[in-house]
Amino acid sequence: MLSGCSGGGGETVARQDRPIETRASQGTQAPVARTGRSNRELRSAAIETLLEMTSDISPELRANALEALQGQSASLESVAALGLSDRNEGVRSVAAMVVGRQNLGELSPMLEGLVHDSSPFVQASALFGLEKIGASGVDLTPLSTMLLDSEDIRVSSHAAFILGELGNPSAIPLLQQAAGRSWGQTAPIQRQIFRLQVSEAMIKLGDQDSLHVVRGALYPARPEELEATALAVQIIGEVRDRGAIDQLIYLVDEDSDRPMPAEVRLAIAGSLAKLGLREGGFIADEYAQDLNPVIRAQAATVYGRTGRVEHFPKLEAMLVDESPQVRTAAAGGILEILGS
Repeated sequence: MLSGCSGGGGETVARQDRPIETRASQGTQAPVARTGRSNRELRSAAIETLLEMTSDISPELRANALEALQGQSASLESVAALGLSDRNEGVRSVAAMVVGRQNLGELSPMLEGLVHDSSPFVQASALFGLEKIGASGVDLTPLSTMLLDSEDIRVSSHAAFILGELGNPSAIPLLQQAAGRSWGQTAPIQRQIFRLQVSEAMIKLGDQDSLHVVRGALYPARPEELEATALAVQIIGEVRDRGAIDQLIYLVDEDSDRPMPAEVRLAIAGSLAKLGLREGGFIADEYAQDLNPVIRAQAATVYGRTGRVEHFPKLEAMLVDESPQVRTAAAGGILEILGS
């Protein structure tokens, strides 16, 4: 998900920047599907679920469904086009990223229009999309302005993320300069998250010295820092930092002297899967029936990250969960396993 950006009516799409859930999980047994389906039937059911969610009232679900459909649906171009014209800036931003990643060049005229969108988040994502599809005459200067001059730390964070995704090492000096911004009265946790996202971008561009910033956030001194810990865990998976594997394994252990809440433990299981350790399904089992749908959805995502077909029955059962958030995550998990 993208850095937090709120649209009209108070709708919000967030990139794992919600408060960490600290309540103990309820139940330890994962659901079991009543009937099994073939891989083709599962794929069809998952895509149908996600296509339905692209028109859901929740902008977060619309964005998540669009992301999960990348490379999976013949309808992706039309769904992405709808996303580019969505009323919510977060969905428009995600759609622009999808267009770039999937090289949907036919939608370049819509991206060109979004370069002048009222939202800087959408502007930045549109520039990413145009650059990735190879559009001519793309001026990336606004990204530098957002990074160094925006008074909204979320906008600067998103610009940093985009620069990291574009993969041009020439942006490292800009990111180094941005890392030194003081941000005045901005809350300490927001400053920490900004530094983490700048570090993530620099690592993606080849600056391995920034890994210490990310690894350092794995050990929160106060409960309010758990949000940054969850982000650091995700970054480690994204940048494939195998040097942090032992730290993640230590932190995911319930009996360690630093017990972590559900959201962080699940994030660790997902990142370990990205690092090649795909045995974390047992952690998802602990939370697959949690009372909180956010946690159940994260468990479904972990099942998908493992890439293991033995989790299909659990994900199939989650396709009929009462929460649309869980159904969306389960559908994405199924497609991820089939894709891997």
